[in-house]
Amino acid sequence: MLALLVIVSLAWLAFVKPEHDRSLSPADSKTEVIVATPQYQPGDSGEPGFMDGLKRFWDFTGFRNATPGHLIMIIIGLVFIFLAIRYEYEPLLLVPIGTGILIGNIPMFTDGGMNLQVGIYQQGSVLNYLYFGVLKGVYPPLIFLGIGAMTDFSSLISNPRLLLLGAAAQVGIFITFIGALLLGFNMPEAGAIGIIGGADGPTAIFISSRLANGVNMLADGTTVKNLIGPIAIAAYSYMALVPVIQPPIMRLMTSKKERLIRMKPPRAVTKTEKILFPIFGLLLTCFISPGALPLLGMLFFGNILKESGVTKRLAETARTSLIDIVTIMIGLTVGASTQADVFLTRESILIFGLGAGAFAIATTMGILFAKSMNLFLPEGSKINPLIGNSGVSAVPDSARVSEAEGLKADKTNHLLMHAMGPNVAGVIGSAIAAGILLSYLG
Repeated sequence: MLALLVIVSLAWLAFVKPEHDRSLSPADSKTEVIVATPQYQPGDSGEPGFMDGLKRFWDFTGFRNATPGHLIMIIIGLVFIFLAIRYEYEPLLLVPIGTGILIGNIPMFTDGGMNLQVGIYQQGSVLNYLYFGVLKGVYPPLIFLGIGAMTDFSSLISNPRLLLLGAAAQVGIFITFIGALLLGFNMPEAGAIGIIGGADGPTAIFISSRLANGVNMLADGTTVKNLIGPIAIAAYSYMALVPVIQPPIMRLMTSKKERLIRMKPPRAVTKTEKILFPIFGLLLTCFISPGALPLLGMLFFGNILKESGVTKRLAETARTSLIDIVTIMIGLTVGASTQADVFLTRESILIFGLGAGAFAIATTMGILFAKSMNLFLPEGSKINPLIGNSGVSAVPDSARVSEAEGLKADKTNHLLMHAMGPNVAGVIGSAIAAGILLSYLG
């Protein structure tokens, strides 16, 4: 009954009341006649009435404004959600991103420049305000704060040479940067694309918001393209597909004998070492790459909260509630930014191709560097090359892949704790690389 009353009321307001008001003369209505310039309305035929109202309603629906591009993007969003639920590929990322893709590709009426204040690129909309955190690089440092508060650097502290594996994997960033230049992207755009090789979504969003935001002007007066959406989707997609992409490369690049290498158990790390590491790490890395301060500053700050032992409430908030909220915001808005007219372009296809190459190169370089280190290490101190893939900063998924591949070769050979060393080193390395690119290109 209530629903019927609502429908009748809306019908009165939309169709009957306007007819009644028009039938009244200015004298009868006792109102002042105001001449105003009529605004454009969809389906405005100049013949008011019931059918005209229906036509206006139809003009504003998504069915009337849908394009093949919208349908393609909606299918992509559904695929993301399916992969997250069915195969549990990074569900905390792919569910918000997939839902955001659906939200961002609901067709809406925009003829005549009409702003309904609904879409993510429409000034004044809620999504546009939430997207501010992506455009201005607010969300990524908060993600790094949460990562720092949940990261244990013990494996890296106990075996510092594993830091080199994290550094070696970042070669993929600079090779991809060169590849993007060869494909016709300008320097800032190529720098933003290259960071996909680090397999770090927040870092990719941070640097693309600075270099490829659709706002910055080049020296010749042209504006850089807005590549935030394609770069972020590519980075998070390859992060989610770590268990699919890396194992074949790892098996191809290592021999059975190398996969059976047993590494020494990590030594015990003192509380003092755990407290001093983030302090000196913050100072050293940010002196090397000041452009990485927003990311590395928050990463090490979060770790100080965790290891100090006196800020448990702050550390708990950073690694639970805060990072969960920011993950929702960043996933939803990045997904919504992939509107069909922005995302379905030649550049997006090239970015995904370059991203796949960058990820493969980063994985390969980490493994090859581990093999080369073994040439100089004595027996008993050698490194299992299977942990070389962890140099990419997809924490902790790439370390879990190292563990899984190690157990396939030897069911008693656990590599997870060893792999976490280059894994967290990769996080630091990709942020430093981003800071270097910003210093030259920003």
